[in-house]
Amino acid sequence: MKKMITAALCGLCVLPLMAQKRFQLQSPDQKVQVEVTMDEKIGFSLSQEGTTVMNSTLSLTLADGTVLGANPKVAKAKRQSVNQTIPSPFYKKSEVEDHYNELRLDFKGNYGLVLRAYDDGVAYRFTTRMKDSICIAKEEASYLFAKDYMTFANFANSKAATLEGQFFNSFETTYVNEPITRIDSKRLNILPLLVDLEGGRKMVITEADLEDYPGMFLNNATDQPLLQAIHAPYPKVTEQGGHNRLQMLVKERENYIAKVAGTRAFPWRVFALSANDVELANADMVYRLAAPSRVEDISWIKPGKVAWDWWNDWNLSGVDFRAGINNATYKYYIDFAAAHGIGYVILDEGWAVNLKADMLQVIPEINLQEIVDYGKQKNVGIILWAGYWAFARDMEKVVKHYADMGVKGFKVDFLDRDDQEMVRFTYEAAELCARHHMILDYHGVYKPTGLQRTYPNVLNYEGVFGLEQMKWSKENVDMVTHDVTLPFIRMVAGPMDYTQGAMRNAVKGNYRPVNTEPMSQGTRCRQLATYVIFDSPFNMLCDAPTNYMREKECTRFIAKVPTVWEETRPLMGEVAKYIALARRSGDDWYLGVLTNWDARELTLDLSFLGEGDYWMELFRDGINADRAACDYKREVQPVPDIRKLTVRLAPGGGYVARIYKR
Repeated sequence: MKKMITAALCGLCVLPLMAQKRFQLQSPDQKVQVEVTMDEKIGFSLSQEGTTVMNSTLSLTLADGTVLGANPKVAKAKRQSVNQTIPSPFYKKSEVEDHYNELRLDFKGNYGLVLRAYDDGVAYRFTTRMKDSICIAKEEASYLFAKDYMTFANFANSKAATLEGQFFNSFETTYVNEPITRIDSKRLNILPLLVDLEGGRKMVITEADLEDYPGMFLNNATDQPLLQAIHAPYPKVTEQGGHNRLQMLVKERENYIAKVAGTRAFPWRVFALSANDVELANADMVYRLAAPSRVEDISWIKPGKVAWDWWNDWNLSGVDFRAGINNATYKYYIDFAAAHGIGYVILDEGWAVNLKADMLQVIPEINLQEIVDYGKQKNVGIILWAGYWAFARDMEKVVKHYADMGVKGFKVDFLDRDDQEMVRFTYEAAELCARHHMILDYHGVYKPTGLQRTYPNVLNYEGVFGLEQMKWSKENVDMVTHDVTLPFIRMVAGPMDYTQGAMRNAVKGNYRPVNTEPMSQGTRCRQLATYVIFDSPFNMLCDAPTNYMREKECTRFIAKVPTVWEETRPLMGEVAKYIALARRSGDDWYLGVLTNWDARELTLDLSFLGEGDYWMELFRDGINADRAACDYKREVQPVPDIRKLTVRLAPGGGYVARIYKR
């Protein structure tokens, strides 16, 4: 529901505008300033409270050599101020405040630039107004910072020596904490990227509304504090291959990055700003800037939890059948899900015949219709894992076939690119699945850019170094520190399918990769707390049903934690050190707290609860959790009248609580 929209249009005549070289824009609270300059190129500077932190040069180069942004001449300028509220189903809050000042500049040459200034960020995008399709050879986005600020960056996880080779990657790496000039110039930086502006202020760079256009990487190729955009060129020749022949490998690329409609708006370049670290965990810039929902009826879309098979390697115990990819195993998963109010069971890789890339060829051990019907009897929906090419090669047939069978959606995996062709696929698949009332969870995919607002049936994304990595990562991988970095950076872009819920937990030094009986780093309470901390509308329970049934208290709590929220409140946090969030669903509040490998004591302010008799069910690290990571204590107690709660965390620890009125 919109609250208020105000607009002020500047009707300036053409000749004075063509001579005007500077335009200024500021946020509603006047603390963020933007200045656009017209010299040889379009210049763009960003300041906070009078201090310039970044200067940029912007342009689009067409395949015929025309540079949109060279010697710019303004034909028309328009300003408006908007203050509205956006409904946000399946999100971390039920509505998003959308309050900004906007400047639209139309240039001679049939192109334009739109800038928005929010209290918590800035965004810009190019527009074009041309008759026919155009080819974009290059987009210039050069961000020169005022100082050699420290960053948290993560690289494409391809080991290729060339930038071209790194375009093929799964977007799953941990962060490096280095100044801009020390970032490895030979590696592509995946968005989002965090810049520490000093004095507590932070900036996260990402993008939104990435439709029919390649994703943006950043790279520093100079000795200056300069980050420059790089985009994967459009695929010219592709070949089936990769993981189980489920991917399309690019063998040759075009000399342009995108071929697009001549009249369109290009993706938003987003700079989320915060006065302190923890505000980033509640950032809404990407959701605001995404295109509005194109799904008129969303009543059929059901977020929720899903019992997952792959991480636990179908490894059941105490059963009288051979566990594996077969009907008996999946009926057991369905029974477990039904008993705990878990809405979905996923059939991960292995249910379709291997190496065929054909989702209609099912292995003989699986009777899919029988599994779907059994789940329906138990009120448990079935989700099918789909390798990218097996799904994409005949999408219409696959989606209709399984929708008619009663399958509820797909987990589409191994996309591993973000060139224009792959970005276009994510939109086309979302639209097709929406027509057939199917939900989607994208894996092996680039970061979210707002598609989950445009097509709300896209409930989740991977694009994150998640818990699955603990099946094979070496002992020196620091997942605990990574966990308290993600909420400030990756989560700014949108939800993430981290796939948490391990019941085998290891203190520092005790972790080792085990494929069939995997474990997590950090304490049991850490795993519980991630269900509150991480945004995940479609949220996995990664461990085996038999492990959960041995841990009844923890399992009951996990099953009850909501996956979407009406309100989110950041309480305390510091990147790579700790985080504390409160989230509300209905009348209940949930607290989640994580620390790095440092034991920590925090005092949380719960005054937002207001008056009333509140109680809490809490799970805290046990007294021996620093030696035995599975040690925890569950308690039910009143919330202190003074509304101050002291939380003690073991190294790699966590704390989680449900707060309710008595």
